[in-house]
This record gives sequence, structure tokens and C-alpha cells, in this order.
Amino acid sequence: MEKDKGELMLVSGFGALQGMDNLQPSDYINYLAAVTARSSKIVYPQLHVSISCKGQSHSKQQLTEIAAEWMKGMGYGSQPYIVVFHNDTANAHVHIVSTRIDRSGKKINDSFEKLKAYQVLGRIMAQDPAEQFTKDITEALAYNFSTRPQFAMLMEAKGYRLEMKGADYRLYKFGHMLGKVPLRDVDNRIAGYEKNKPRTSQLRAIVERYRLIHSGEVFPVSRPLPGGTAGPAFTYSSKLSEVLQQKFGLQVLYHGAPGKPPYGFSVIDHKEKMVLKGKELMDIRELISPVAGWTEELQQTELYPPIAGLDEPVTDSSHLDIWLAEPEVMPEPTWTAEAPQDQYDQSGQAPILSALEDLRLDISGDVDDEQILGPTRRRKRKARTNTR
Repeated sequence: MEKDKGELMLVSGFGALQGMDNLQPSDYINYLAAVTARSSKIVYPQLHVSISCKGQSHSKQQLTEIAAEWMKGMGYGSQPYIVVFHNDTANAHVHIVSTRIDRSGKKINDSFEKLKAYQVLGRIMAQDPAEQFTKDITEALAYNFSTRPQFAMLMEAKGYRLEMKGADYRLYKFGHMLGKVPLRDVDNRIAGYEKNKPRTSQLRAIVERYRLIHSGEVFPVSRPLPGGTAGPAFTYSSKLSEVLQQKFGLQVLYHGAPGKPPYGFSVIDHKEKMVLKGKELMDIRELISPVAGWTEELQQTELYPPIAGLDEPVTDSSHLDIWLAEPEVMPEPTWTAEAPQDQYDQSGQAPILSALEDLRLDISGDVDDEQILGPTRRRKRKARTNTR
């Protein structure tokens, strides 16, 4: 707020403190500390939540109302908390700061917190998981894809985990299996695949153009662990991939083993509803290698004038984003970075290292915007790791 990047939207549960004038941040901190001090058994007593939306799809007032309803649904409605709106990143978002200790010195029940967080937000947004599942499947099967792993990529990009069992894909989300998709439905869609050569050429031109002004060098992104520490790197991203997503709806998914450079990539074109193998555009080494003469100052320079039909922005359907600190338990992948390219294409598995998730809600001991919402600000020449 001191840097004019945040706006205090709501103060709740602070009692007589709320009736005082000229309050300082330290006043709220001291009040929260006094409540928290009633129990010394809780290792991580701070509740810090971030709720964000796609772009500017929700106003600051709407996000504040959602935050207040979410706190009630999670059992924190009577707790002292503040809501601060941030507008200094690509995605509008609010932060909620509170304490997990109530006034009697007991910890607020956080059993199955991750699952409950999704359920509460879903109720607020009137989203029926079963109905949303049907919608997501219908949308995915409308895309033009050529392999089963590409279908898996589409669903994983929507936040699902897939498991092939018998003649079906089983899809999991929010800790539950939400439904099945017959493999024959996926195979029927594959049988109707048609390669869109004009669009592929256009995408190649887009990537070639923007890699000259935005670095394609990848950096690891870690899923945060409880208590605010960083877990192992589970995905990669780059400034180039972020710009392609924001400007054109092109989602770049890197393939490889965590901790090793990616050996391949795929692209989901949400505008034209198609999935491409990265090698149809360029070699992965060319994509992620620094461009000769590239500097961060060039990010502010458009090297070419706009091209008709090339620079049309993509508007995606709006939804709230959720990210939880605790990583999901995922099966160990059977692939490695040394796996041959055709093994990925035929395996029926999709070793995706995606930096994008559909639903995000942050619950953490400490939260940093650049680590949650992506490095959308100019880089500060620091190590490209998530240190939260």
C-alpha cells in the first residue's frame, strides 16, 4: 500500500480497533499477534490467502465480497482479518490476512482444508463440480488433437489428473474422481484430426517474432510446501511462454523430468482449439536458447508493426484461480528426460510440466505475488527459483 500497489478493501473482526482513526499497519499486526499469542502450540498460526481471477474479469469489489464469503464458509467469519486488493500484476487479486487461532486460544479447524477450500469457493460461485466436469469434457473433445496424450494435456490444463483404467480415462479433481471418459470417444476425435497448416505457419511466425523481444529461457517453478517453504521444481515457465499465453491464448507445456532441462514441448492453441507438437513449430533447443543480442530492454520495444490477424488478443472464459500450498500426491512418472521423442507420443501418458492451472487459491504461511501469480514484473536478476 505504501508503494501504491495495494488498496485496503475490508477490515473485519478487529472490534474497537475499527472505530479508531489514523490506524497504521502495525496496529493490525499487533492485534493479530495478541490474538495469536493465546496459543503457543501452533507452528504456523498465520492465515494468508490470495484469491485471483483471470485478468481483470472481476472487480475489486467483487473479489472482496467473494473473499468475505469464503472466510465465512471456511469458519473464519468471526476472526479478525483484512482484505487488500492488488492491481500490479496481470491478474487482479486480493490478499486475506488473518490468524488461525481464535479468541479462546483454539485453532480453527483446518481438516481437509484443501478440499474444503475448493468446495466453499465452488458454492460461492454456484459451480457444480459434476456440471463443470461435463462442460470441461465437452470443451476438450471439441479441440483438434492427434494423440491420447494431447487429450490428457487438455484436461490437465483444466486442473484434472487422469488415470487410464480399462477402456476409460478416470478423471480426478478436488481429491475425488469426478467421472470417466471412454477411450473410444477420445479415439473417435483423434480419427477426425485435420492438420491446420495455415494456422501452424501463423503460430510459427508468432513464436519467431516474440522470441526476439521476450526471453525463451526457462526457469523452474516449485509448488510451495506447508509452512511457506519451497518444494521441488515441478514445472517450467519462461517470459516468452507467459506473453504467448496472455496475448494469444497459446499455452506452452514443457516435457521433461523435474530438475532437468525440458526435452520437448507442446502448444495448446485455445483460440483455434487445437493442440500442436512443439517440433511442428521449432526445436525445443531453439525455443529456450537465448537469442543473440537479446536484452531485457528489448522487452519494451516492438521490433515490428502489428500484423493484421496476428496480434489479435484472445479473451478466455473468466474463472477464479486457486492454488493451495500442499502438493497433491501424484504417482511417480515412468518417463525420463532421456526418453526418446516417440516414446512420449505413444505411451498414452503426458509428462507435462505446465506452469498454468485453471483454479487457484493460495493458502500459505507467507505469500509473494511473483511466486504465486508468476513473474509478471520485470526480472530482478535473481536466481530463477521459487523460494516461498
